[in-house]
Amino acid sequence: MDNKAGSFWLPPQASTNAAELDELFAFVMDINYVFFAIIFGMTVYLSVKYRRRRADQMATSDVDHSLLWEGAWTFIPLMLCVVMFVWGFRVFLHQNTAPEGAMQINVTAQKWSWAFNYDDGQTTSDLYVPAGRPVKLVMKSKDVLHSFYVPDFRVKSDVMPNRYTSVWFEALAPGQHRIYCTEYCGKQHSGMYRTVHVLSEEEYAAKKQKGFEGKPEGLDPVAWGKQLYTKYGCNACHSLKEGERLVGPSFWGLVGREGVTAAGEKYVADEQYINESIMEPMAKVVQGYAPAMPSFKGQIDDDQMNALIAFMKTLK
Repeated sequence: MDNKAGSFWLPPQASTNAAELDELFAFVMDINYVFFAIIFGMTVYLSVKYRRRRADQMATSDVDHSLLWEGAWTFIPLMLCVVMFVWGFRVFLHQNTAPEGAMQINVTAQKWSWAFNYDDGQTTSDLYVPAGRPVKLVMKSKDVLHSFYVPDFRVKSDVMPNRYTSVWFEALAPGQHRIYCTEYCGKQHSGMYRTVHVLSEEEYAAKKQKGFEGKPEGLDPVAWGKQLYTKYGCNACHSLKEGERLVGPSFWGLVGREGVTAAGEKYVADEQYINESIMEPMAKVVQGYAPAMPSFKGQIDDDQMNALIAFMKTLK
């Protein structure tokens, strides 16, 4: 099945959940249009009909109330609200109850990245799923409140510390879709976006066996490291410009740089230091910076680490 067209208000429908939610949304919007037209039309009509025609005209009315009209404008909106509630509650239940046997992927949010953990132990920064198969995401946060949102799938849920939340979806066809965090979570909140890679069943199985985020064929380590710099959200906190301060120090001229930690210890930014700072970021926090970096242990393997360091060595 191909992705279905969206609407003026909504992006294309890329999951089985999207159509029923869009139908409810369209119904609510149509009700808004009808009542807007009625209220606006009556406002214009009454403003013209009962406008003041003489300077000495008294602002009074001889029109009595009507039980029929009062009952109509009370009963009809009430019934429409009941319809919207019942319809919305059924959609809510369906959207929040994953089918039995759905593939489960664990999601961890932290400032300012996502980590997706699969049943074989792999952890990725982007989400990889097969098309035509229900997927349940079980989510938690390591620090503050985040919110997982994929507009094309019509799925959204808060991700909280010390509590698990979940969403599920079934992608219609292979393709790529954007993941956003829609809960302000700090200075680099706007950079906390990733991609859902929807693959065919065959491609998903092959890629999973090989490793979802292994080195792309024909790509040298420096170019791969540059991709990983963006993929893992390093760009949200570390600039590539000389002397530019973000949440963390600039990567420009990092390799070989001497500095002092918050504890007053001197360090040299060699390969060991970079590896430690990525895996155990609280071990040597640079003086003058907040201890805000999350750990990427379990997300970045040795080959990826070597590629990142190779890329950093070119920044001078």
